[in-house]
Formats: sequence, structure tokens, C-alpha cells
Amino acid sequence: FPTTCATCHTTTAWQPAPYDHNATQFPLTGAHKTAVCSDCHADGIYKGKAITCVSCHQPDFNRAQTPNHTQAQFPTTCATCHTTTAWQPAPYDHNATQFPLTGAHKAAVCSDCHADGVYKGKPTTCVSCHQTDYNGARTPNHTTSQFPTTCATCHTTTAWTPATFDHAATQFPLTGAHRTATCNDCHANGVYNGKPTTCVSCHQPDYNGTKDPNHAQAQFPTDCTPCHTTTAWTPATFNHSATQFPLTGAHKTVACSDCHADGVYNGKPTTCQSCHLTDFNTTTTPNHRTLGWPQTCITCHSGGSNTTAWDAGVTLPSQYHTMFSVTHQGARGDCTQCHNTTNYAQSTCSNHHHPPTCTYLNQRGCGD
Repeated sequence: FPTTCATCHTTTAWQPAPYDHNATQFPLTGAHKTAVCSDCHADGIYKGKAITCVSCHQPDFNRAQTPNHTQAQFPTTCATCHTTTAWQPAPYDHNATQFPLTGAHKAAVCSDCHADGVYKGKPTTCVSCHQTDYNGARTPNHTTSQFPTTCATCHTTTAWTPATFDHAATQFPLTGAHRTATCNDCHANGVYNGKPTTCVSCHQPDYNGTKDPNHAQAQFPTDCTPCHTTTAWTPATFNHSATQFPLTGAHKTVACSDCHADGVYNGKPTTCQSCHLTDFNTTTTPNHRTLGWPQTCITCHSGGSNTTAWDAGVTLPSQYHTMFSVTHQGARGDCTQCHNTTNYAQSTCSNHHHPPTCTYLNQRGCGD
């Protein structure tokens, strides 16, 4: 000690002799304020006394068992957890580590994650603590499904369950009704990793069981998307314009069975008579079969140019009336005005005009 007695003593009384520790490199705080000198200086060392916590608290560090400081290789910087206010409790700021605590982790006790006594260099991966949860999961079975052990993909620290999976991050984003399906609806077979993404991989029973029309018999492709959508399996629509027979006119309003009652879809003929042969055979005014007319229905029906209507606008093309318009003498398209219903052979003026004295014939030098 220095011989400057006034540092501790006063002229009022030699004893007691108070010492202002705050004037040193180790100001007293908390419980240190009530300690007696011998608590820290029992070794008789005052000048140059070490000011690190462990210089006094090494015995506390060595005998600590919950957790075992020595085994866990804790640093001897006691102030990391302990304060001078009270040695216990000793809170630890986990947020200062590489694994900040969030969610339910905040309420966990140290032994929940460190029961193995490992603190220093403890792995920070989810599975390092949750391997047992991973192995025991059955809905779905994580092991047989070959799920990755990156638990955070589905689980959160807020709660282990319920667990959510972002299907949009896969090769099969969910749309329409698929969004409300349960995992088991598509993965009842336990296959998750490498699950096929084709429609038929899930909808083969629907394909096989469909009878109106019979998909298997009609040899429909198993790519369900040309007709079905994920919004609703039915009704199903088919874009006929993408085929070799785009629908026009009255064909747009017919039902599939009107043309495909025979169950033939794949390779269905596109000629008129393939559907209208019965119409051709049964027509008597005029009788198409008796007259030996060709079966190219479009020649006369629907104005010879479209599918607007079968009976309206029946018109013969110009090659059948090279001399006269079908409006000749007011016929106005009524074949029977000039033709016997059983004979549509080439007609001449003299067949209908007696004597044939029409101006046209005279001009042509046909005589009288």
C-alpha cells in the first residue's frame, strides 16, 4: 500500500478506514459492493490483483455441473452468462451465436438440445436434434419417401405441426382443384420423390372407367389436358378445331354422339357421307340413289359452300345448268318445275316448250 494514509484514513478516526474501490480498474457493482475485502483478497494480494472473473470464480467454474463448464469447454469469461447482481440464474444470449433462437426454441431449456453435453461446435442443422422425429414420422413416412432432412422445408420453429409444403417449388405446381387435395389423394402409394407428373399417373382409373365416351375403346390419348382442366374434371371440353375436321355451321351445336355413336373417334372419316349416308339413301325428293347422284353432299347442301343447314339453301352448282339459271321461268330452285322426280337427265327447251319458239332458241338457229 502507498503511505498516503489519507487515501483510506481520516483525521476524524483512524478506524474504520473505508476504501474507494471505484477509483481502481475494478469498480465494485452488484453483489461485489457488499463483499468484504477478504472475499477477494484472502490471498493477501491487493496491488496488481487480477480483475478477470475467473481469477476469483475458478472454483465455481470447475464445479459447475448444470451444465458442466469444463466438459463443455465453456470460456472463462463468466460475464457472458453471469452478472454481479447474482451468480444465479445465469441467462445466455443464444442470439449471439450462429443459431439464434426463434419460435418454440425460445422456450426450450438447455438440456432439450444439449442433453449430450455438447455445446461448443454443436451442429445447427434441424436434423441434428430432430432425427428421431424424422425417423418416427409416418404420415407420411419420411424415411421410405426419401424426404430430405432439411426439416425447415415443411416445419417451422413456431410449431413442429402442422407442417406445410410449398408444392409450387416442385415440377408440379398445384392449380385449381389440386390445391384443395390432401397429400394422400395423390401420394397414397407412398411415392413422393420422383412421383410422375403426368395426368394419367393419378387419373388412370378415371380414364379406364369413363364410358361416355369410352376412352379406352376409342383409343383416346392419356394426356387428359386437351379436354379436362384442374378446375373441374367435368364438364370436359374438346377443341375440334385442332383436328382434321374443324366444326363449322350447324356442326358446332351437335353432340359428340351425333357423329360418334359408333364409338369411333380416332381415325373417324371426315367425308360427308360417312355421317350422312342414311340421309342420302332415304331421300326420295329426288331419289338420290336411283338417280345415281354422287355422295359429295356439299355439292348441293348448304348452298354448296358450308354446313349452315342441311335442307335450307339447296343449290345446284353451275355445271348442272350451263344454259340457264335455276331461276329460269320462275323455278326459283324448285327442281320439279323442270324435272320429273325420277329423271334428271339433261333437259332441253323442247322438253318443256311446245312449240319451242323462245327467243333464245331462235337466236341460236334452232328453227321452229
